[in-house]
Amino acid sequence: MAKKRPTTIPEYIQAAPAAGHAHLKQLYAILKKVAPKAEEALKWNTPFFIEPRFLFAFSAHKAHLNFTTDVEALEVFAKELAGHTLTKASLQVRYAEPFPEALIRKLAKHRVQALRARETDAFW
Repeated sequence: MAKKRPTTIPEYIQAAPAAGHAHLKQLYAILKKVAPKAEEALKWNTPFFIEPRFLFAFSAHKAHLNFTTDVEALEVFAKELAGHTLTKASLQVRYAEPFPEALIRKLAKHRVQALRARETDAFW
């Protein structure tokens, strides 16, 4: 019998590699606190936060997680991100390393504020 595909973010975290559960739960708690009104969804089997546009996403892998925000946020915090593994719009966090809670919180808050500012500017 095939495994049931997760339909919620908590189910997604539970189905992820056990080594990542602590980091993934911590990340999820931060994102919920930073964007409490955001819609949570699984798209392409990846957790997304939407308010009403894409805010951020994350994905679990064998030895790391990816936290995806946007290119601008990674550029704004480039100095603080030095030494971390990055892709175009994602921060990679290895499960074997300490979870960078303060950095993730800053990236997430910046993304929420930037998106809301754009929506306000677009209104006028």
